[in-house]
Amino acid sequence: MTARQAAPATRSAQPAGTPRVDSEVGPLRTVLLHRPGAELKRLTPRNNDQLLFDGIPWVDRAQEEHDAFAGTLRSRGVEVLLLADLLAEALADRRARAAGVWSAVDERRLGLDLADTLRSHLTGLDAAALAHVLTAGMTFEELPAAEGASLVRRMHHPHDFAIDPLPNLLFTRDSSLWVGDRVAVASLSMPARRRETSLTDLIYAYHPRFARTDRAYGAHSAPVEGGDVLLLAPGVLAIGVGERTTPAGAESFARSAFTDGLAHTVLAVPIAQERATMHLDTVCTMVDRDALVMYPAMRGELSAYPILPDGDGGVLVDGPVPFLEAAAEAMGIERLRVIDTGLDPVTAEREQWDDGNNTLAIAPGVVLAYERNVETNARLEDAGVEVLRISGSELGSGRGGPRCMSCPIERAPLA
Repeated sequence: MTARQAAPATRSAQPAGTPRVDSEVGPLRTVLLHRPGAELKRLTPRNNDQLLFDGIPWVDRAQEEHDAFAGTLRSRGVEVLLLADLLAEALADRRARAAGVWSAVDERRLGLDLADTLRSHLTGLDAAALAHVLTAGMTFEELPAAEGASLVRRMHHPHDFAIDPLPNLLFTRDSSLWVGDRVAVASLSMPARRRETSLTDLIYAYHPRFARTDRAYGAHSAPVEGGDVLLLAPGVLAIGVGERTTPAGAESFARSAFTDGLAHTVLAVPIAQERATMHLDTVCTMVDRDALVMYPAMRGELSAYPILPDGDGGVLVDGPVPFLEAAAEAMGIERLRVIDTGLDPVTAEREQWDDGNNTLAIAPGVVLAYERNVETNARLEDAGVEVLRISGSELGSGRGGPRCMSCPIERAPLA
């Protein structure tokens, strides 16, 4: 690996309310969450696998758990923005309404006549009602009455989806992420999630709060998901390459970050293409400036391909090299402290599956974690990390922890 490039300039002072994220652990000021709603009530044993849920959540309890999650963040001074509120507010703009309707109605599935009827119906809804349909979906039974014959309508079961619900909106980390003062609208790989980016895209395009936001990456680029992107330090990104993010996506994201001056080093980190390790943040997350929590079975296996700008608009690719060594070198520190999920391999495997590694840092050395991961939380506290425990018995049915459920929009710079 060549010597580190000069880090992009970071702001010593940052006005409150200005979107910017330069690290995983800078004091969290503003975060985007999605309170689970009617879209979760669409899950059945017939469709939960297709919609990427391992079980059928008890929705009322999931909402209670999410409210407690948001309440814990607010109690620590974090501004919590809710995606459904932002979406309804953005849909006050007729351009956003047109974009939302167009993305939701697939005329290849519905046929031209039925698609036109549905678009007309959706266009007539108020912003709140349209936001509900865009997130919760619509069954053929719920379609507006239409004149004429539709083979598509007659041949579908009434409870089939004419517009698919988006239960994975709960995991706001994946569809967008902030790097510096720019937002990257991710390119999601799984068919059940692809329309999520159309909603985050129109929020960032049309909500007044983000009117002057520049983009770091486009939703139509090669697949990259936010759960695979860790901001290890200002100017240093790690991108997991596995089930959801492709090598082409990692390289494209690196090129974009270099062009925009958002990074000097990107580490592409191969991970197993399995559901248990769908994203890099299911394997490890930062819990302090120089520390991360990691699934011990992966500690000796994780490698990295360092990607650096070549100075002429291209990139240099090195490796593979050990991930922990490459990360420490890029961050300019002697070594990264590693806190294992658990020394007992069975406990470690259980707690990794239950998102024990998927913590959300709200300040250096202060994290939110699921309470059920008793061993991992105890090991974090033994290492000097404050753990704010939250319940996730129902929230976790979609395979995601506190980091998955949060998209930081503003973090204070690290001193």
